[in-house]
Amino acid sequence: MTKRSVYRKIAPYITKDGSQIRELLHPDQHAIRQQSLAEAIVPPGATTLLHRHAVTEEIYHVTQGSGEMTLADEKFAIAVGDSIAIAPGTPHCVRNTGSTALHILCCCAPAYSHADTELL
Repeated sequence: MTKRSVYRKIAPYITKDGSQIRELLHPDQHAIRQQSLAEAIVPPGATTLLHRHAVTEEIYHVTQGSGEMTLADEKFAIAVGDSIAIAPGTPHCVRNTGSTALHILCCCAPAYSHADTELL
């Protein structure tokens, strides 16, 4: 298992919620066991699908762009530097409200899994 990743060598993929993801660190490929770190990119005007994770807790940290976060019954603006705690079982999605791509670092514990993603 490797101990580092090189961004330019990581191929993005589309998750169940419709966002483009680059798995920066994941137990399937790296020397970590309990969590994963990914970058999500949401294009201008796009919204990820409302979803929840039964087991995984997430932290979102906005690194570029701006948007609107839906977290359970709340909706609020998000921008560079904002961090959002998403407890297991909490419905959530993100809408890009800006004119440039919205970039979010996503930390998941346990590591992200399609099987733990339920579309709503």
